[in-house]
Amino acid sequence: MKLSVLDPSPILENQTPQEALLDSVKLAQLAEELGYTRFWMTEHHDLSGLASSAPEVILSYVGAHTKTIRLGTGAVLLPFYKPYKVAEVHHTLASLFPGRIDLGIGRAPGGSAQATNALSDQYLKQVWKIPEKVKELLLFIDQKHSDLLASPVPTIAPTPWILGTSKKSADLAAKNGVGYVFGEFMSDHDGEEMIHEYLKTYQSRYGESSPQVIVTVSAICAKTDELAEKMAYRSFIWSLINENRLTDVSAKPLEEQVNEYKLNEVELEKLEAMKQKVVFGDPNTVKRKLEMLQSKYQANEMMIFTSILSANDRRESYRLIAKEFFK
Repeated sequence: MKLSVLDPSPILENQTPQEALLDSVKLAQLAEELGYTRFWMTEHHDLSGLASSAPEVILSYVGAHTKTIRLGTGAVLLPFYKPYKVAEVHHTLASLFPGRIDLGIGRAPGGSAQATNALSDQYLKQVWKIPEKVKELLLFIDQKHSDLLASPVPTIAPTPWILGTSKKSADLAAKNGVGYVFGEFMSDHDGEEMIHEYLKTYQSRYGESSPQVIVTVSAICAKTDELAEKMAYRSFIWSLINENRLTDVSAKPLEEQVNEYKLNEVELEKLEAMKQKVVFGDPNTVKRKLEMLQSKYQANEMMIFTSILSANDRRESYRLIAKEFFK
C-alpha cells in the first residue's frame, strides 16, 4: 500500500509559527526517509493553532530540503484565486522540483467567515463557478490555453487532483479526468458510493490516464493501543479548544488548558463522533484498520493526517506506521 502525509503545520506547545513551519520540514524529511509517497500541506486561514495559510510558499522551502518525495497543496482553495495565478505558482514549483509537484484543488473556505470575506468579495459566487474554474486551470496546466502561457513552463507538469467530501467533488474529478482525494476524516458521508461512481464515470484527459483514488484518514499510532487512545483523546480536546477560539498563547500552557478543560454535553457528543473518524492504536491495529479502509474505498493510496500535541509524538506516529507497513 502507498502511504502519504497530509500536514496542517500545527503550532504546538511552546512553539512559534517559525518553529511549527520548520517542524513541517523535519516531518517531510522523515516521511521521505521512511518511504512515504507524498507530503501535502493544507491551506487554512485565521486559525491561531495552524501555520498553513500559504502552503505553496512553505513547499518551496520543503522542496529545497528534500530530494525525492512528491510535494503538493492539499488543497489550494480555488474560489479565492484566479486559475492563471494558481497555474503559474505550481508551474514555478514544478520547474524547481521536476516530477515532484501535485496540485490539489479544493473549494472549502478553510477558515472563518471574516477570513473568507477578506480573501474574496464574492466567495459563494466563486464556489458556483468551480467547474469552469477547474477546466480553465487544467487548460493552463496542460498548456492548451489558446492565448496565454502560464510561465515558467516546467518540463514535467504538476499532477492535478481534486479534493472533497461530496458527490459533487467526485463527479468533478471524474469529468475532468483527474485523481480524486476523499477526505474521509472530515466527511459526514460514507464515501464508498461516490468513489464507486467516480471510478465508473471517469473520463480520461489524455486517453491513457486511469482513475486514481487517495483516501485521507486521521490516524494516531503509539506503541500500545492505550497510549494511542490517550493521545487521541487529548487531541480531541485540543481541537475543541481551537474550535471555540479559547487558545491564548499568553495564558496557561496548552498542556494545562487540555488537562483542565471541562466538556459539556454537546462536546461529549462531538468527542464520540470524533472518535469514530480517527484510526488509533498500536502499529498492528492501525495497519489492520487502514487496510480495511483501503479495501472499502478501492483506494490506490492512503494519506495520513496526524494531529497530536507533541511534534516528537507526531513524528513517532508516522515512524511506527511506516515501520509496520514497509518492514
